[in-house]
Amino acid sequence: MKRTLFCIVALGWLLVPLSLRAQVVDVTVCDILSNPQSFDGKIVRVKGVAAAGFEEFAIQGAGCNQVVNAIWLAYPEGTRGKAGPAASLRLHLGKNNPTVVSNTSRAPVTLDKNKEFKEFDKLLSTQKKTDGMCPGCVKFTVAGTFVGRLDGTKDAGLLRDGGGKVVGLNGFGNLNRYSARLVLQSVSAISAQEIDYAKGGVAAPPDATSGSRSFVAGVPTADQVKRAAAAFGAQGEDNGVSVGFGVANEIPKDDTTKSNSSSSPDGLLFDVTIDGDRLKGTAMEIAMSHAGTHLADIRSTAPRIADLPFYGVEFRAWQTAVVSAIAGKVKTLVLPGSYVIYSQSWSNPDIVKNVNGGISGFLANWASITNPPRP
Repeated sequence: MKRTLFCIVALGWLLVPLSLRAQVVDVTVCDILSNPQSFDGKIVRVKGVAAAGFEEFAIQGAGCNQVVNAIWLAYPEGTRGKAGPAASLRLHLGKNNPTVVSNTSRAPVTLDKNKEFKEFDKLLSTQKKTDGMCPGCVKFTVAGTFVGRLDGTKDAGLLRDGGGKVVGLNGFGNLNRYSARLVLQSVSAISAQEIDYAKGGVAAPPDATSGSRSFVAGVPTADQVKRAAAAFGAQGEDNGVSVGFGVANEIPKDDTTKSNSSSSPDGLLFDVTIDGDRLKGTAMEIAMSHAGTHLADIRSTAPRIADLPFYGVEFRAWQTAVVSAIAGKVKTLVLPGSYVIYSQSWSNPDIVKNVNGGISGFLANWASITNPPRP
């Protein structure tokens, strides 16, 4: 009788998903970001603030002193949640890329779609109506306790040798620039905080764009919009760029570093995803200009462009977005967190200063991206 009972218990345990059987590790956002690869594959419990925006869907960190002070958030495949980035760009290597990689096999995660998760997803997908155009802006951030599988890596983004040749690719989320990703299993103890768009964004540190940093902002030009549009390629051209419409909030179906089927002229593949429900008309054009700048910069052979730090990559893309907004006769362009980066009311002498100041504040304080010192 005892043996039969033991067998029944053991069988029941084996039927429990691996992600639920694993020991849950309590950890902080900064602990994870300081050594993400040490938590790779582990089930973690972390408290933090989740934010969604134009290219953001992450659990933010504070004072972690990393290049990216946030953990990318992802739902398991098939969740069909509403919250997520309004636009995103994912890189992977083409089948013809000579780089040798090992595609990682990861344990599946089952999401608890309870009442708290549904409320969490609803809060983070509630759009904010603002006086100006605010692509991807939501009404709330949400604090909570998050449990899920942590995927961690070192050296996020494209890895290049001294000659600029791609020799590797790591990372998660937008532009593969996040060193950690949490695949959500459950969320609890949620608390919403409404974003005050009337207050205006917090300014960036005074040295955010000074010459002592690794990226120095220049003056945006109209040619940047043309360059961004050209990066998508001509009609029917197979250049490795694919554009899809939806919310990029789930684990990609092809969650691998290297494709098993697709190739491109330079061995790089780009998946651009735009949420057509949130970005329409001129907002869609701005989003495409932003993403196109990323494409053009990554494929650039110009010195200090292809290897820009994440801060510089995003800064240049938002500058192009401003030029696109001016061409589209947008009165005011606001970023998530209430950062105004363009207004028709600004005088010409103030435009560049205000544009760069707004972008700096947004990247440093909302997107949690650091402009590191020059080596």
